[in-house]
Amino acid sequence: MKKMITNIFRFFFIAVLIIGCRSDYYKKGLNRTATEGQTDIINTILSDKESYFYIDFDSYPTQNKTLPIGIFDSGTGGLTVLKSILNYDQYQNETHRYGNDGLRDFMSESFIYFGDLANMPYGNYAQEDNIDLLKEHIIKDAQFLMGNNYYAHSKDISANSDKQPVKAIVIGCNTATAYGKNHLEEFISRAGIELKVIGVIDAGAKGALENLTKDEDAIIGVLATSGTVDSKGYYNAITHLRDKQDYTGNIEVFSQGGVGIAEAVDGDANYYQKNVNTPQTDYKGPGLSGDIVIDKSLLDAYNFDFSNGKMLCDNEIFDECSVMQINDAENYVRFHLVSLMEQIRRSNTRNQLKTLILGCTHYPYLADEIVEVFAELYDFKTDDGNYLYREFMIKNIELIDPAENTAKELYDYMNQHSFFNPKGNIEASEFYISIANKDNPNVVTDDAGRFPYEYKYGRTAGEIQEYVKVVPFSRKNLSNDVLTRVQDQMPYIYMLIQNFNENNCKTSSLQAVDRI
Repeated sequence: MKKMITNIFRFFFIAVLIIGCRSDYYKKGLNRTATEGQTDIINTILSDKESYFYIDFDSYPTQNKTLPIGIFDSGTGGLTVLKSILNYDQYQNETHRYGNDGLRDFMSESFIYFGDLANMPYGNYAQEDNIDLLKEHIIKDAQFLMGNNYYAHSKDISANSDKQPVKAIVIGCNTATAYGKNHLEEFISRAGIELKVIGVIDAGAKGALENLTKDEDAIIGVLATSGTVDSKGYYNAITHLRDKQDYTGNIEVFSQGGVGIAEAVDGDANYYQKNVNTPQTDYKGPGLSGDIVIDKSLLDAYNFDFSNGKMLCDNEIFDECSVMQINDAENYVRFHLVSLMEQIRRSNTRNQLKTLILGCTHYPYLADEIVEVFAELYDFKTDDGNYLYREFMIKNIELIDPAENTAKELYDYMNQHSFFNPKGNIEASEFYISIANKDNPNVVTDDAGRFPYEYKYGRTAGEIQEYVKVVPFSRKNLSNDVLTRVQDQMPYIYMLIQNFNENNCKTSSLQAVDRI
């Protein structure tokens, strides 16, 4: 008996010690300061031959036309950019002369897609005052595309090193473009190679202005992540192009940070949880109090769908909620479009909203819902019978998807540099995401195996380690909602993902591989 008590005590002591160490590390994740031994991710990639992230740029095959094209995003939103690229048909494939021929212009190219789901959403790093960590993520995203390493399965201990590098990079993320494109280009310059980097912001600004005549008065709306809005990336790009191209009309830009939209699309548990009916303690989206407020006086304008847990309330009578949370992608859209129109209405402008830039690559998934909500707001009347927003918007607002202009920019670059693959196959494309690296003892995860919010945004740049594993798309690592959305809206891409997943089954060190 005495021995048993002694063993129990020892077990309890060890457990407390382990939990204490884990807790202490977790606290470090919240309140980090620079420590000795920290380094810069760029120096690690360029110089540390022992590092997982090292790339030998002296032997990088920059002029190899047969290499794939890389695309990265913070999640699955960049697939909308890939969709536009794959659907692009503006030129003759044989001669490259203008005019479609019914063939995909990039049909002989292969692509490597990477979504950094473990660290998404990127839009929150600015509001958490951790831009340095965001820039490190962006460099690591590019490092993956340029490097050879990946994990064939989440349970693999050692990485495979047979992935091809890429011959060009498309940043399929507005926030990453705003905060990291110049930083990435500087890194590539230091590496001593030529590698084209294309972002989505300039493409979106160009598309919005092309929708207006040179002397037209108009409002251009920008619906983007809060990080992209805070960067003023679209505002600066629009005003620069407006002046450069001699637009004389009174063009105003109104921006709305769409907190929760991209997160709900990718199933971030801080913004969306399936099969719940009561308010959640870890919720980070708009509410009746806090930084982003749901205005109860505008509930009729929001026209939220309260069915099936799409809105969470602490009272069965929704008008009497003291806690209200959004739990549905379309309801997030409703909140933010009303918020945008309220900005415009209260500004005393005499212009009308004519164009909306979908300033996050996740938002095209919800284009139909955005059109529907705008139609409702155009016809929305107050209790006294007056139209609340009609004088501030045209009936059919043009949605600008920057992905379409991004595809054009990529094609023009490839054509001008004779960089098309003469013998490639689009069906050889590859698709990867990041997951929390549970084999790293320093990593903190929640019960679902994800980074907790405070840990995700509280780490310090410069602590170079494998926080994540990069693995192929699979049902284990992506929610059914995400995969169903891709299957419904992007069947061709879904087919390419299936092809890649089946091929990956043959390369994993494990017998059982999660298939799409």
